[in-house]
This record gives sequence, C-alpha cells and structure tokens, in this order.
Amino acid sequence: MNSSDPAPSPERPPQRLADIVGTVIALVTLTLPFFVIAHYSSDSVEVLQQITYPLPNQRE
Repeated sequence: MNSSDPAPSPERPPQRLADIVGTVIALVTLTLPFFVIAHYSSDSVEVLQQITYPLPNQRE
C-alpha cells in the first residue's frame, strides 16, 4: 500500500485577522509615543541666553 503520492496536507486557514492585528499593533507602537510626547510637552519653551566670557589673550 505504498504510494508515491504524499498524503494531502490540510491547508492552513487564512491569517488575515492576524495580519491586520499585527499591522495595527505596529502602527500604534510607532505613533503613540509621538502623540504622548506632544500631549505632555509644554507649549511655552524658555530660551536661555548663553553667557559668554571673554577669553584672556595669551601672548608670549
């Protein structure tokens, strides 16, 4: 009863839902940090003036 044809393997069901859920998770993972940072960041930014000091002349 040996036959040269392999036994038919059961076909896998489509993984469409898993692909959609994976894509949604990836998009949320990539975009959520930007929205959280934008939400919690301050609208008014204080610009500090840089203090400059005169350098001594070194002449030899």
